[in-house]
Amino acid sequence: MKKQLNGFSEKTIKTQNLHLFYLFIIILALVLTFINPYNRVVWFLEVFPVFIGLLILIPTYNRFRLTNLSYTIIFIHCLILIWGGYHTYSRNPLFDYLKELFDLQRNHYDRLGHLYQGITPAILGREILLRKTPLRDDGWLFFIVVSISLATSAFYEFIEWWVALISKTSAEEFLATQGDIWDTQWDMFLAFLGSILAQLLFRRYHKVQLNNFI
Repeated sequence: MKKQLNGFSEKTIKTQNLHLFYLFIIILALVLTFINPYNRVVWFLEVFPVFIGLLILIPTYNRFRLTNLSYTIIFIHCLILIWGGYHTYSRNPLFDYLKELFDLQRNHYDRLGHLYQGITPAILGREILLRKTPLRDDGWLFFIVVSISLATSAFYEFIEWWVALISKTSAEEFLATQGDIWDTQWDMFLAFLGSILAQLLFRRYHKVQLNNFI
């Protein structure tokens, strides 16, 4: 029999503590990076999705709690966005070092961000669809989840385009194209790959966690 503490199982308490830890680290990262970013306007533009995510996930936490896998992926994605906003995507120190080390033509931190832009919608999309619709874990679900991730990536490219039109002073830093004329296509292609990899790598583990909800 599972240990009980004030009506809550020990497993539930540990899970909630993990989620609170994620929230604390995200808020701490937001505060620390806000103090002295490379460009505060770019910082806000890059971390804006984090604020949107928090505004959605915190109020719905008790009504529609996600799996630990989903929260972990969201947590990592938030840190990628925040760190990218702090340095700007084209000036990330680690990827600048890798650029010099391997004689690359650009800083590839934004490539990492867009790969992850496919991973997060993929796991969230399949979780919501499996829990809230009659869809089964089959080929159709795989196709629909990839489509959702591609649509999310394309919409984000729209946002980057609109920002470039409205705020020309910060457009280059926010877009992080670094002179690559195919940057938009690369961004969406990497999101496409991310959505496929996420489903192939995490499908079984996600299924185990979803058994607690379905």
